[in-house]
Amino acid sequence: MSLKLINLSKTFVNTTDQVNVEALKNVNLLVNNGEFVSVVGPSGCGKTTMLRIIAGFEKASCGNALLAGEEIETPGPEVGIVFQEYALFPWRTVIENVEFGLELKNTSRKERREKAFEYIEMVGLKSFENKYPKELSGGMKQRVAIARTLINEPKVVLMDEPFGSVDAQTRNSLQEFLIDIWRMRGDTIIFVTHNVDEAVFLSQRVVCLSSRPGEVVREVSVNLGFPRDRTSMDFVKIRREILEHLMSNKSN
Repeated sequence: MSLKLINLSKTFVNTTDQVNVEALKNVNLLVNNGEFVSVVGPSGCGKTTMLRIIAGFEKASCGNALLAGEEIETPGPEVGIVFQEYALFPWRTVIENVEFGLELKNTSRKERREKAFEYIEMVGLKSFENKYPKELSGGMKQRVAIARTLINEPKVVLMDEPFGSVDAQTRNSLQEFLIDIWRMRGDTIIFVTHNVDEAVFLSQRVVCLSSRPGEVVREVSVNLGFPRDRTSMDFVKIRREILEHLMSNKSN
């Protein structure tokens, strides 16, 4: 199921001084079914705003966000989102967090419990199903958040800096985990990050946004096989190309 953004723009109005802030400007993007696309760009360039529009949390000022040719107007089960902050319910156990979406759909307790066990095992947390979030590491919490999103089988998975709050070693481990899950399931993923190394390691394509207002100024294909070697000449070349473009765009 493809996602298409057509001349997407978003302007916020500061209610204090009535000054308009243009976050996004004429964003055009096509993400094909099963594709892993990362979005990079300077802070404040509208990356998160773009995800919120795709998720149905925000309305565009003009332009269109289409999923399978249909306008995205409100949040729905077709689009799932994983945030940087895990957003787990602290009073619910791991399994209760994972099955929450199915609970909202009135899925029977037996069915949702069986499916939750399946997803907990898939993300490598078997035997932690009865733990509470406070008993988990940051990396484990994010695995729970990912399982909670994937169990609802969305058509598109949005990820907003999901590994930004963990240490470097855990981040690398989570990146490898995510690639394994994506290659196994074939989800359509749009991944926002400030980390160019992360974008190249994960993605089939990296979309570069300009400084605010964010526009798509470059798309870089990452034609590297998996697993990827961060130290290889091809990897470093693509990483350098993106960094040089971002720095050049920033200086302009």
